[in-house]
Amino acid sequence: MEKVADRIARLSVSQTLAMAQKSRELKAEGYPIISLSIGEPDFDTPDFIKEAAKKAIDDNFSHYPPLAGYPVLREAIVNKLKRDNNLDYSPDQICVSNGAKHSLANVIQSVVNPGDEVIIPAPYWVTYIELVKLSEGESVIIETSVDTDFKITPEQLEAAITPKTRAFLFNSPNNPTGNVYTKEELKAIADVLAKYPNIIIIADEIYEYIVYKHAHESIAQFEAIKDRVVIINGVSKAFAMTGYRVGYIAAPLWITKAVNKLQGQFTSGVNAVAQMAAATAIQSDNCEVKKMVEQFAKRRNMVLELLKDIPGFKTSIPDGAFYVFPDVSWYYGKSDGKVTINSAADLSMYLLNDCYVACVSGEGFGAPDCIRFSYAASEAELQEAFARVKESLAKLK
Repeated sequence: MEKVADRIARLSVSQTLAMAQKSRELKAEGYPIISLSIGEPDFDTPDFIKEAAKKAIDDNFSHYPPLAGYPVLREAIVNKLKRDNNLDYSPDQICVSNGAKHSLANVIQSVVNPGDEVIIPAPYWVTYIELVKLSEGESVIIETSVDTDFKITPEQLEAAITPKTRAFLFNSPNNPTGNVYTKEELKAIADVLAKYPNIIIIADEIYEYIVYKHAHESIAQFEAIKDRVVIINGVSKAFAMTGYRVGYIAAPLWITKAVNKLQGQFTSGVNAVAQMAAATAIQSDNCEVKKMVEQFAKRRNMVLELLKDIPGFKTSIPDGAFYVFPDVSWYYGKSDGKVTINSAADLSMYLLNDCYVACVSGEGFGAPDCIRFSYAASEAELQEAFARVKESLAKLK
Protein backbone atom coordinates (compact mmCIF):
# COMPACT_ATOMS: atom_id res chain seq x y z
CA MET A 1 0.00 0.00 0.00
CA GLU A 2 1.40 3.39 -1.08
CA LYS A 3 1.04 5.38 2.12
CA VAL A 4 3.71 7.76 3.36
CA ALA A 5 4.18 8.60 7.02
CA ASP A 6 1.79 11.18 8.43
CA ARG A 7 4.63 13.59 9.16
CA ILE A 8 5.48 13.69 5.45
CA ALA A 9 1.86 13.89 4.33
CA ARG A 10 1.42 16.99 6.51
CA LEU A 11 4.30 18.82 4.85
CA SER A 12 3.76 21.35 2.07
CA VAL A 13 5.93 21.45 -1.02
CA SER A 14 8.32 24.43 -1.03
CA GLN A 15 6.68 27.06 -3.24
CA THR A 16 10.00 28.65 -4.16
CA LEU A 17 11.44 25.34 -5.32
CA ALA A 18 8.18 24.38 -7.06
CA MET A 19 8.13 27.61 -9.08
CA ALA A 20 11.82 27.24 -9.92
CA GLN A 21 11.16 23.71 -11.17
CA LYS A 22 8.17 24.86 -13.25
CA SER A 23 10.31 27.63 -14.75
CA ARG A 24 13.09 25.21 -15.67
CA GLU A 25 10.61 22.86 -17.33
CA LEU A 26 9.09 25.65 -19.44
CA LYS A 27 12.55 26.94 -20.37
CA ALA A 28 13.55 23.44 -21.47
CA GLU A 29 10.47 23.41 -23.71
CA GLY A 30 11.74 26.55 -25.45
CA TYR A 31 9.77 29.30 -23.70
CA PRO A 32 11.74 32.55 -23.07
CA ILE A 33 11.49 32.33 -19.29
CA ILE A 34 13.07 34.95 -17.04
CA SER A 35 13.18 33.44 -13.57
CA LEU A 36 12.98 35.85 -10.64
CA SER A 37 11.78 33.10 -8.33
CA ILE A 38 14.83 31.54 -6.73
CA GLY A 39 16.75 32.87 -3.72
CA GLU A 40 20.24 32.41 -5.10
CA PRO A 41 22.96 34.90 -6.03
CA ASP A 42 23.58 34.88 -9.79
CA PHE A 43 27.30 35.37 -9.19
CA ASP A 44 29.85 32.55 -9.29
CA THR A 45 31.85 31.57 -6.23
CA PRO A 46 34.96 33.82 -6.02
CA ASP A 47 38.15 32.28 -7.43
CA PHE A 48 40.09 32.35 -4.16
CA ILE A 49 37.42 30.16 -2.56
CA LYS A 50 37.43 27.74 -5.48
CA GLU A 51 41.21 27.52 -5.19
CA ALA A 52 40.83 26.59 -1.51
CA ALA A 53 38.46 23.78 -2.51
CA LYS A 54 40.93 22.50 -5.10
CA LYS A 55 43.74 22.62 -2.58
CA ALA A 56 41.62 20.66 -0.09
CA ILE A 57 41.23 17.91 -2.68
CA ASP A 58 44.98 17.86 -3.32
CA ASP A 59 45.61 17.82 0.43
CA ASN A 60 43.44 14.71 0.72
CA PHE A 61 40.51 16.11 2.64
CA SER A 62 38.64 13.00 1.60
CA HIS A 63 37.99 11.23 4.89
CA TYR A 64 35.14 11.48 7.39
CA PRO A 65 35.22 15.01 8.84
CA PRO A 66 34.58 15.79 12.53
CA LEU A 67 30.89 15.75 13.39
CA ALA A 68 30.63 19.43 14.36
CA GLY A 69 33.08 20.69 11.74
CA TYR A 70 36.84 20.96 11.32
CA PRO A 71 38.54 22.99 14.07
CA VAL A 72 39.89 25.46 11.50
CA LEU A 73 36.35 26.22 10.31
CA ARG A 74 34.86 26.52 13.77
CA GLU A 75 37.72 28.81 14.82
CA ALA A 76 37.10 30.90 11.71
CA ILE A 77 33.41 31.21 12.65
CA VAL A 78 34.31 32.21 16.23
CA ASN A 79 36.69 34.88 14.90
CA LYS A 80 34.09 36.11 12.42
CA LEU A 81 31.48 36.49 15.17
CA LYS A 82 33.93 38.57 17.21
CA ARG A 83 35.17 40.60 14.23
CA ASP A 84 31.82 41.39 12.62
CA ASN A 85 29.33 41.13 15.49
CA ASN A 86 31.41 41.70 18.65
CA LEU A 87 30.09 38.40 20.02
CA ASP A 88 32.11 35.98 22.12
CA TYR A 89 31.74 32.26 21.44
CA SER A 90 33.99 29.25 21.85
CA PRO A 91 34.51 26.62 19.13
CA ASP A 92 32.48 24.04 21.07
CA GLN A 93 29.46 26.37 20.75
CA ILE A 94 29.61 26.06 16.96
CA CYS A 95 28.11 23.26 14.88
CA VAL A 96 28.57 23.15 11.11
CA SER A 97 25.74 21.59 9.12
CA ASN A 98 24.68 20.97 5.53
CA GLY A 99 23.43 24.48 4.84
CA ALA A 100 21.52 26.93 7.04
CA LYS A 101 18.29 25.02 6.35
CA HIS A 102 19.84 21.95 7.95
CA SER A 103 21.02 24.08 10.88
CA LEU A 104 17.47 25.33 11.39
CA ALA A 105 16.05 21.82 11.22
CA ASN A 106 18.59 20.59 13.77
CA VAL A 107 17.80 23.37 16.24
CA ILE A 108 14.02 23.11 15.98
CA GLN A 109 14.14 19.33 16.34
CA SER A 110 16.40 19.75 19.37
CA VAL A 111 14.31 22.24 21.37
CA VAL A 112 10.65 21.89 20.29
CA ASN A 113 8.41 19.20 21.77
CA PRO A 114 4.94 18.20 20.53
CA GLY A 115 2.49 20.95 21.42
CA ASP A 116 5.16 23.61 21.99
CA GLU A 117 4.45 26.96 20.34
CA VAL A 118 6.94 28.75 18.10
CA ILE A 119 6.25 32.43 17.45
CA ILE A 120 7.07 33.43 13.87
CA PRO A 121 6.56 36.91 12.37
CA ALA A 122 5.01 36.93 8.91
CA PRO A 123 6.19 37.17 6.22
CA TYR A 124 8.56 34.29 6.94
CA TRP A 125 10.75 31.98 4.93
CA VAL A 126 8.61 29.13 3.60
CA THR A 127 10.48 26.37 5.43
CA TYR A 128 10.00 27.68 8.98
CA ILE A 129 6.40 26.48 9.30
CA GLU A 130 7.20 23.07 7.86
CA LEU A 131 10.10 22.49 10.25
CA VAL A 132 7.84 23.28 13.20
CA LYS A 133 5.30 20.80 11.79
CA LEU A 134 7.97 18.10 11.66
CA SER A 135 8.67 18.67 15.34
CA GLU A 136 4.94 18.47 16.07
CA GLY A 137 5.01 22.00 17.39
CA GLU A 138 2.49 24.76 16.71
CA SER A 139 3.38 27.89 14.75
CA VAL A 140 1.97 31.13 16.18
CA ILE A 141 2.05 33.74 13.44
CA ILE A 142 2.34 37.48 14.05
CA GLU A 143 0.84 39.34 11.10
CA THR A 144 2.46 42.44 9.59
CA SER A 145 1.89 44.49 6.43
CA VAL A 146 3.67 46.56 3.83
CA ASP A 147 2.53 49.67 5.75
CA THR A 148 4.76 48.73 8.71
CA ASP A 149 7.65 47.58 6.51
CA PHE A 150 6.62 44.04 7.51
CA LYS A 151 8.05 44.46 11.03
CA ILE A 152 6.45 43.39 14.30
CA THR A 153 6.08 45.58 17.36
CA PRO A 154 7.07 44.62 20.92
CA GLU A 155 3.38 44.78 21.82
CA GLN A 156 2.50 42.22 19.16
CA LEU A 157 5.22 39.90 20.43
CA GLU A 158 4.08 40.23 24.05
CA ALA A 159 0.48 39.46 23.04
CA ALA A 160 1.56 36.29 21.19
CA ILE A 161 3.43 34.76 24.15
CA THR A 162 1.63 32.04 26.13
CA PRO A 163 2.73 29.45 28.71
CA LYS A 164 3.27 27.08 25.75
CA THR A 165 5.72 29.37 23.93
CA ARG A 166 9.03 27.58 23.45
CA ALA A 167 10.76 29.62 20.75
CA PHE A 168 10.74 32.86 18.80
CA LEU A 169 12.02 32.41 15.22
CA PHE A 170 12.77 35.38 13.00
CA ASN A 171 14.90 36.45 10.06
CA SER A 172 16.76 39.76 9.61
CA PRO A 173 17.60 40.70 6.89
CA ASN A 174 14.33 39.11 5.90
CA ASN A 175 13.41 36.72 3.13
CA PRO A 176 11.00 37.49 1.42
CA THR A 177 10.63 41.20 2.26
CA GLY A 178 14.20 42.48 2.52
CA ASN A 179 13.37 44.32 5.75
CA VAL A 180 16.15 44.79 8.30
CA TYR A 181 15.56 45.34 12.01
CA THR A 182 17.59 48.19 13.49
CA LYS A 183 19.46 47.89 16.78
CA GLU A 184 16.75 49.90 18.53
CA GLU A 185 14.00 47.67 17.15
CA LEU A 186 15.86 44.53 18.20
CA LYS A 187 16.47 45.97 21.66
CA ALA A 188 12.73 46.50 22.11
CA ILE A 189 12.08 42.87 21.11
CA ALA A 190 14.88 41.62 23.38
CA ASP A 191 13.40 43.56 26.31
CA VAL A 192 10.15 41.63 25.91
CA LEU A 193 11.88 38.27 25.58
CA ALA A 194 14.05 38.97 28.63
CA LYS A 195 10.93 38.59 30.78
CA TYR A 196 10.38 35.00 29.60
CA PRO A 197 13.44 32.87 30.43
CA ASN A 198 12.05 29.67 28.89
CA ILE A 199 11.86 31.07 25.35
CA ILE A 200 14.65 30.20 22.91
CA ILE A 201 15.39 32.90 20.31
CA ILE A 202 16.34 31.53 16.88
CA ALA A 203 17.86 34.27 14.73
CA ASP A 204 18.28 33.45 11.04
CA GLU A 205 21.06 35.78 9.87
CA ILE A 206 21.90 34.15 6.52
CA TYR A 207 21.59 37.50 4.66
CA GLU A 208 23.79 39.31 7.18
CA TYR A 209 26.20 40.84 4.68
CA ILE A 210 23.61 41.82 2.08
CA VAL A 211 22.46 45.13 3.54
CA TYR A 212 22.14 48.60 2.00
CA LYS A 213 21.19 51.13 4.68
CA HIS A 214 21.49 49.90 8.26
CA ALA A 215 24.43 47.72 9.26
CA HIS A 216 23.34 44.24 10.29
CA GLU A 217 22.64 43.91 14.00
CA SER A 218 22.42 40.59 15.84
CA ILE A 219 19.89 40.09 18.62
CA ALA A 220 22.57 38.04 20.40
CA GLN A 221 24.31 41.30 21.40
CA PHE A 222 21.86 41.86 24.27
CA GLU A 223 23.23 40.28 27.43
CA ALA A 224 19.83 39.70 29.05
CA ILE A 225 18.96 37.08 26.41
CA LYS A 226 22.30 36.02 24.86
CA ASP A 227 22.33 32.71 26.73
CA ARG A 228 19.10 31.77 24.91
CA VAL A 229 19.93 32.97 21.39
CA VAL A 230 20.79 30.59 18.55
CA ILE A 231 22.38 32.27 15.52
CA ILE A 232 21.80 30.58 12.16
CA ASN A 233 24.18 31.52 9.37
CA GLY A 234 26.19 30.10 6.49
CA VAL A 235 28.15 30.87 3.36
CA SER A 236 25.50 30.38 0.66
CA LYS A 237 24.27 33.95 0.12
CA ALA A 238 27.21 36.19 0.99
CA PHE A 239 29.87 34.17 -0.82
CA ALA A 240 27.71 32.80 -3.66
CA MET A 241 28.31 29.25 -2.39
CA THR A 242 24.79 27.83 -2.46
CA GLY A 243 25.98 24.53 -3.91
CA TYR A 244 28.64 23.98 -1.26
CA ARG A 245 25.98 23.42 1.42
CA VAL A 246 27.69 24.82 4.50
CA GLY A 247 25.69 26.41 7.31
CA TYR A 248 26.32 26.75 11.01
CA ILE A 249 24.89 27.64 14.39
CA ALA A 250 26.37 29.57 17.27
CA ALA A 251 24.45 28.68 20.40
CA PRO A 252 24.48 27.97 24.12
CA LEU A 253 26.55 24.85 24.73
CA TRP A 254 23.59 22.69 25.76
CA ILE A 255 21.88 23.37 22.44
CA THR A 256 25.05 22.74 20.44
CA LYS A 257 25.48 19.40 22.22
CA ALA A 258 21.89 18.45 21.37
CA VAL A 259 22.37 19.43 17.73
CA ASN A 260 25.60 17.40 17.54
CA LYS A 261 23.76 14.39 18.95
CA LEU A 262 21.02 14.69 16.34
CA GLN A 263 23.37 15.39 13.45
CA GLY A 264 25.46 12.38 14.43
CA GLN A 265 22.49 10.15 13.67
CA PHE A 266 21.32 11.91 10.51
CA THR A 267 24.22 13.17 8.39
CA SER A 268 27.47 13.18 10.40
CA GLY A 269 29.92 15.91 9.37
CA VAL A 270 29.64 18.21 6.36
CA ASN A 271 31.53 17.61 3.10
CA ALA A 272 35.23 17.95 3.91
CA VAL A 273 36.21 19.92 0.80
CA ALA A 274 33.30 22.33 1.21
CA GLN A 275 34.31 22.98 4.81
CA MET A 276 37.81 24.02 3.83
CA ALA A 277 36.44 26.32 1.14
CA ALA A 278 34.05 27.81 3.71
CA ALA A 279 36.88 28.41 6.20
CA THR A 280 38.75 30.39 3.55
CA ALA A 281 35.64 32.40 2.70
CA ILE A 282 34.80 33.27 6.30
CA GLN A 283 38.37 34.33 7.08
CA SER A 284 38.55 36.63 4.05
CA ASP A 285 38.31 40.42 4.08
CA ASN A 286 34.87 40.28 2.40
CA CYS A 287 36.15 42.34 -0.53
CA GLU A 288 34.33 40.13 -3.05
CA VAL A 289 31.18 40.23 -0.93
CA LYS A 290 31.21 44.03 -0.98
CA LYS A 291 31.50 44.06 -4.78
CA MET A 292 28.52 41.73 -5.06
CA VAL A 293 26.45 43.83 -2.64
CA GLU A 294 27.24 46.97 -4.65
CA GLN A 295 25.72 45.25 -7.69
CA PHE A 296 22.68 44.16 -5.71
CA ALA A 297 22.21 47.73 -4.48
CA LYS A 298 22.24 49.06 -8.06
CA ARG A 299 19.72 46.44 -9.11
CA ARG A 300 17.50 47.14 -6.12
CA ASN A 301 17.36 50.83 -6.95
CA MET A 302 16.65 50.07 -10.61
CA VAL A 303 13.87 47.60 -9.76
CA LEU A 304 12.23 50.05 -7.35
CA GLU A 305 12.19 52.65 -10.14
CA LEU A 306 10.71 50.12 -12.59
CA LEU A 307 8.02 49.18 -10.10
CA LYS A 308 6.92 52.83 -9.86
CA ASP A 309 5.69 52.52 -13.44
CA ILE A 310 3.47 49.53 -12.66
CA PRO A 311 0.01 50.48 -11.36
CA GLY A 312 -1.33 48.67 -8.33
CA PHE A 313 1.94 47.46 -6.81
CA LYS A 314 2.42 48.64 -3.21
CA THR A 315 6.02 48.10 -2.16
CA SER A 316 8.14 48.82 0.89
CA ILE A 317 11.81 49.66 0.36
CA PRO A 318 13.96 46.61 1.14
CA ASP A 319 17.10 47.40 3.12
CA GLY A 320 18.65 43.94 2.73
CA ALA A 321 18.65 40.59 0.91
CA PHE A 322 17.78 40.66 -2.83
CA TYR A 323 14.00 40.65 -3.04
CA VAL A 324 11.09 43.01 -3.54
CA PHE A 325 7.74 41.95 -2.11
CA PRO A 326 4.88 44.07 -3.43
CA ASP A 327 1.29 43.84 -2.26
CA VAL A 328 -0.71 43.03 -5.42
CA SER A 329 -4.24 42.85 -4.03
CA TRP A 330 -5.22 45.80 -6.26
CA TYR A 331 -5.46 43.29 -9.12
CA TYR A 332 -7.95 40.98 -7.44
CA GLY A 333 -11.12 40.66 -9.46
CA LYS A 334 -9.48 41.92 -12.65
CA SER A 335 -9.38 39.82 -15.83
CA ASP A 336 -7.86 39.74 -19.29
CA GLY A 337 -11.07 38.15 -20.61
CA LYS A 338 -9.77 34.61 -20.14
CA VAL A 339 -8.17 34.56 -16.68
CA THR A 340 -9.57 36.23 -13.57
CA ILE A 341 -7.17 37.14 -10.76
CA ASN A 342 -8.49 36.20 -7.32
CA SER A 343 -5.22 35.75 -5.41
CA ALA A 344 -1.49 36.37 -5.50
CA ALA A 345 -1.08 32.74 -6.62
CA ASP A 346 -3.35 33.47 -9.60
CA LEU A 347 -1.31 36.56 -10.44
CA SER A 348 2.07 34.81 -10.24
CA MET A 349 0.81 31.99 -12.47
CA TYR A 350 -0.72 34.54 -14.86
CA LEU A 351 2.65 36.29 -15.22
CA LEU A 352 4.43 32.98 -15.83
CA ASN A 353 1.98 31.94 -18.55
CA ASP A 354 1.36 35.33 -20.14
CA CYS A 355 4.79 36.98 -20.16
CA TYR A 356 7.11 34.16 -19.06
CA VAL A 357 8.33 35.86 -15.89
CA ALA A 358 8.58 33.59 -12.85
CA CYS A 359 7.98 34.97 -9.37
CA VAL A 360 6.62 33.38 -6.18
CA SER A 361 3.24 33.89 -4.54
CA GLY A 362 3.34 35.21 -0.99
CA GLU A 363 1.02 32.51 0.35
CA GLY A 364 3.88 30.20 1.28
CA PHE A 365 5.54 33.13 3.08
CA GLY A 366 2.49 33.91 5.19
CA ALA A 367 1.60 36.99 3.13
CA PRO A 368 -1.14 35.93 0.71
CA ASP A 369 -1.58 39.39 -0.86
CA CYS A 370 2.06 39.69 -1.99
CA ILE A 371 4.40 38.21 -4.58
CA ARG A 372 8.18 37.92 -4.36
CA PHE A 373 10.55 38.95 -7.12
CA SER A 374 14.26 38.20 -6.73
CA TYR A 375 16.62 40.72 -8.30
CA ALA A 376 19.49 38.22 -8.30
CA ALA A 377 19.58 38.53 -12.09
CA SER A 378 21.40 40.72 -14.60
CA GLU A 379 20.29 44.31 -15.15
CA ALA A 380 19.31 43.43 -18.72
CA GLU A 381 17.14 40.54 -17.52
CA LEU A 382 15.51 42.72 -14.88
CA GLN A 383 14.76 45.49 -17.39
CA GLU A 384 13.19 42.98 -19.76
CA ALA A 385 11.31 41.13 -17.03
CA PHE A 386 9.58 44.18 -15.58
CA ALA A 387 8.80 45.57 -19.05
CA ARG A 388 7.01 42.29 -19.72
CA VAL A 389 5.26 42.40 -16.33
CA LYS A 390 4.02 45.95 -16.96
CA GLU A 391 2.69 45.04 -20.41
CA SER A 392 1.06 41.86 -19.14
CA LEU A 393 -0.65 43.51 -16.17
CA ALA A 394 -2.00 46.28 -18.43
CA LYS A 395 -4.25 43.63 -20.00
CA LEU A 396 -6.08 43.11 -16.70
CA LYS A 397 -9.22 45.27 -16.50
